Amino acid sequence: MAQTTPIAVLISGRGSNFVALAEAIGRGEIPARIVLVVSNEPDAAGLAKARRMGLATAAVPHRDFAGRREHETAVLAALDEAGAEWVCLAGYMRLLSERFVHRYERRMLNIHPSLLPAFPGLDVQRRTLEHGVKVSGCTVHLVDAGLDSGPIVVQRSVPVLDSDDADALAARILEQEHRAYPEALRRLLTQDWRLDGRRVVFT
Repeated sequence: MAQTTPIAVLISGRGSNFVALAEAIGRGEIPARIVLVVSNEPDAAGLAKARRMGLATAAVPHRDFAGRREHETAVLAALDEAGAEWVCLAGYMRLLSERFVHRYERRMLNIHPSLLPAFPGLDVQRRTLEHGVKVSGCTVHLVDAGLDSGPIVVQRSVPVLDSDDADALAARILEQEHRAYPEALRRLLTQDWRLDGRRVVFT
């Protein structure tokens, strides 16, 4: 049996990108196995989806802790116990500390609904439309201690239509997210790569 990399997925909401990863793994496209799905929101729809798939889950509500450090300590303990070697953030609405990021340096991914470095943070589609951008898309990047600032692995673009509102644009970008995230994880786990400054170079 081929070796598979144990990964954990961190979510805060519906978990659609988590599902895209899980389905790609199930199809044999990514040599990985999901050992834990973690959410800071105990009622996150993505947790219910993970349980229906038979995956291990953990709810670690951030409101139950005195501060970010205490909450992250509990999340890290859950990841350690599950044996996760990589972490995929899939709609995880918590900015991670440098301490957390360092634990999974070059082994943590995030997906963002813009063509970074444009429009990091929240309210992406509203800002995209307000700026009159003609092309948008999504970015999968390695996580560093900044806000959506890590080295870019994969990007996919979509046109911004004159008829778009924020919801319509977000829906089209989400379709590309579900393709880009599995592609990025597969390439990082199956191809040789290195960082050249801020550039991810596949060799």
